[in-house]
Amino acid sequence: MQIKHLTDHHRTAYHFQAPSNWMNDPNGLVQWKGNYHLFYQYHPHGPLFGKIHWGHAMSADLLHWTHLPIALSPTDGGPDEDGCWSGCMVNNQGTATIVYSGNAHGRQLPCVATSQDEDLRTWHKYAGNPVVADWPAELDIVEFRDHCVWQEGEMWYQVIGSGFKGVGGAALLYRSPDLLQWEYLQPLCVGNKDESGIMWECPDFFPLGDKHVLTVSSIPDGLVYYFIGTYQNATFTPESQGLLDGGKHFYAPQSIRDDQGRRLMFGWLREGRDDTDLLQAGWAGAMSLPRILSLQSGDTLAIEPAPEIEQLRLRRRTVEPRSITDQQTVVEQLFTNALEITLDIDSHTATGCGLVLRDSAYPEESISISLRETGLSIEANNGRTRQEPEQYPLAPGRHTLRIFLDGSVLEVFIDARACLTERFYHSAPRRLSLDLFARDGEAILHQLDVWEMATIWQ
Repeated sequence: MQIKHLTDHHRTAYHFQAPSNWMNDPNGLVQWKGNYHLFYQYHPHGPLFGKIHWGHAMSADLLHWTHLPIALSPTDGGPDEDGCWSGCMVNNQGTATIVYSGNAHGRQLPCVATSQDEDLRTWHKYAGNPVVADWPAELDIVEFRDHCVWQEGEMWYQVIGSGFKGVGGAALLYRSPDLLQWEYLQPLCVGNKDESGIMWECPDFFPLGDKHVLTVSSIPDGLVYYFIGTYQNATFTPESQGLLDGGKHFYAPQSIRDDQGRRLMFGWLREGRDDTDLLQAGWAGAMSLPRILSLQSGDTLAIEPAPEIEQLRLRRRTVEPRSITDQQTVVEQLFTNALEITLDIDSHTATGCGLVLRDSAYPEESISISLRETGLSIEANNGRTRQEPEQYPLAPGRHTLRIFLDGSVLEVFIDARACLTERFYHSAPRRLSLDLFARDGEAILHQLDVWEMATIWQ
């Protein structure tokens, strides 16, 4: 990691980031021979989006990551000469196999690469790439890229992100006996352009409980939607849908089932600043915390941070239960912006309640997390420009929030069933304090714990 980044307070202490330069989508997420491998979209020559490679990191514990050499690079004159775009990895009878989108001349087509290495350092591209020469001629589609691949019996299946002109986003279903010869079957799912966008990127399809889940990243609204339903005989029937994250900074997630039987997911956390700032910083992008997905009663999605994160907890501050009226400072003398906060609060008779993080060295800066009659709202104010609040619909009453503040990243898990992600760019932390507040009535604090968090970087 470049030394100039180590003192950048906008970088993260316990979220994964590339050593430098641009990163975006998680790719090829896998647990292989005892280690987690995280590949990701990476531009090694600058902090802006460019000719994309596959970065690579490995971890034994989901916390501490070893940066490994670049896994895939564009090949001059090849079907990926303009970039090795997003894809996934599968185990094909002991051979690690990547299916990714090769970008050339403005079109993206499926390509394959394999590795025989113990730690997946060296990859060999299939000489016959692309393995799908074109999208089906009979389809009037807007785009065609990104892959989710799985096996059923002796057949392989994949969905590719797409969209039908004038209709909406789509996930197109293919099958193959060998990962090389692919037959188009039908759309696995088609959306409504007014509800979930005109194009679906980065589809992810997987069993969860007794159902199946499809997640898609939507253009142009930049949100991630999920569909829960039944899957049988290559047919998916959606029964419910929702937002995977209420914020526009979480995008392009990918998941795996790990050896503990958990559905484990990472997503790309997009920046919220302009190119001039990125060029000055020398880096862009972070990964979300690893999230665990499960199915609740009533076929609703549950989302929680992986429990491994708790191993990073250091000094703890606890605030006793109490009644809250107006605004009161409850925690002071925090000298880091790497924190975990658990807040169990009931709005009771108040029209709004929540917490505010402030820094005495920069009184014009604040982060407010509010429970209002209209829902949960996150508002970051840097004293210069006021960001549009991130909001999530939520009924008044008692709620538990797990709040992860890390550099310029804020992830808020809501009642273990939703998440809201924000990016913000405040001054370097000096002396943070935490206030609780209630407006126009009384709120009841049931629990408040604050932990300073350890860094995962050496």
